[in-house]
Formats: sequence, C-alpha cells, structure tokens
Amino acid sequence: MAELATIARPYADALFKASAKDLSAASLWLDELAAIAANAQLLQFADSPKTTSAQVFDLVTGVAKAALSDQAKNFLRTVIDNGRLSALPEIATQFRALKNAQSGSSDAVVHSAFPIDGAALADVAATLEKRFGRKLNVTVELQPELIGGIRVVVGDEVLDTSVKARLEQMKVALTS
Repeated sequence: MAELATIARPYADALFKASAKDLSAASLWLDELAAIAANAQLLQFADSPKTTSAQVFDLVTGVAKAALSDQAKNFLRTVIDNGRLSALPEIATQFRALKNAQSGSSDAVVHSAFPIDGAALADVAATLEKRFGRKLNVTVELQPELIGGIRVVVGDEVLDTSVKARLEQMKVALTS
C-alpha cells in the first residue's frame, strides 16, 4: 500500500501543522472519521458516479457520533472533494505517527484473552514503558483465542506471553 501512504502523507502533514494547538482533539475526530471511512459499503457509495460529494459528506457527518468541529468538517470536505475518502484510515495512521514522534511516545496494543481492569492496565502499562523505554499509549483488544496471558504489539516489536504462544513453542519442541 505504498501508493496509499504516498497519497495520505500530505493530508496528514497539513492537518498536523494546522492543528498544532490541539493535537489530541484532532486525533479524536480523525480516528472517528477514519473508522467510518473504513466501511466498505460507504466507500462503494462514495465511488458511485451517481453520488455527489455533498451526499457523501452528509452521510459521513450523520454517522459520526460527536458533533464535528469546523476544522473537522473542512478537512472532511477536502478529502471527499479530492476523492481520497479511502485514504482516510491511512491519513489517521500517519497523523498518529507524527503526533507520537512529537511527544516521544508510541502506540501499544495489548491483546488479551480477558478484559483488563483499570488498575491492572496501569500496572501493565508501567511495566511495558520500562521494557520498551518510552511512553506508551496503551489500548486493549480482546482475543479469546489467546487462552490466557497477553500479546503486546508496539510498532514492529511483539512481546507474546500468551498461553497460545507457549503451547505453540511446546509443539515445535516436541515435533523437532
């Protein structure tokens, strides 16, 4: 998807510069718009020659949970008018990378077989920050197939302490 990344980069850079005063607010609405734009039916509707950009804009803003700021609406109009709605998830990813680079942090996804409560998540986050040596923005995704334990993904680094991974290691050891 190098082409999509190339298309998304100028939009992410421009939005990053324009929203330098409040990056977290921009990140929130951009993530929501990216989630909406990832819907295959919406993209099919937007790509239809019978659909106007105003109709696509109205549909996306109607689906958005929170009221969008003027900056968000202007950005969305620009993306839709230029036919780049499908690039919106990649724009959000690149914007998040720029935001993280400025703050010196990284995104961490903790895959867990069971829900993690707030205190346990804070302990896990503190341990992971020591392990990876940087501030982490931790999110949790449930994956019951892990059986137990957690699997952490930070950028291209993976720390897998799940029961499933240990069973796979034992399987390899026994079959060798």
